[in-house]
Amino acid sequence: MDHKESVCIVYTGNGKGKTTAAFGLCMRAAGHGKRCLVVQFMKGPGNEYGEASLAAARIPEIQVVRFGRDEFVSKEQPAAEDVRLAQDGVAFALDAAISGKYDLIVLDEINVAVDYGLVDVQRVLQIIRERHPHTNLVLTGRNARDEICEASDTVTEMKLVKHHYYAGVPALECIEY
Repeated sequence: MDHKESVCIVYTGNGKGKTTAAFGLCMRAAGHGKRCLVVQFMKGPGNEYGEASLAAARIPEIQVVRFGRDEFVSKEQPAAEDVRLAQDGVAFALDAAISGKYDLIVLDEINVAVDYGLVDVQRVLQIIRERHPHTNLVLTGRNARDEICEASDTVTEMKLVKHHYYAGVPALECIEY
């Protein structure tokens, strides 16, 4: 499919800011009256992320849907429920990407879901290839696969230089979530 009027962007790396950057693009798009969808992988409904809360309460152009549990996912032995939720999320994302209903779709933490074996990389590549010609994609998460980076138009790697967590500062509301 020809995507000359849309792009696929990857935010990856060990540094902070991947999800925040993706939500920033959603805010920019919403400011232009564009419809946005954020599909969050491996993030459960009980976790309150500031960006998602703001979007739900005040920015109707941004829809957020979560496919995850509140517990951390084990990379070595993911629970069957984690795999099922991730698979449901990919199916939902593919339908949304094909529909043409959204101008921007963020697949938040999709790269981690692939890295943990919850999602097959070929399914992500299918979303990139088969999306509506006017639908922009943003894929976030550490350890983006080479195949995903090659299939994308822009790849930004967030590099960790220093983080307050390693100095004993806990996760802070409005900084980490």
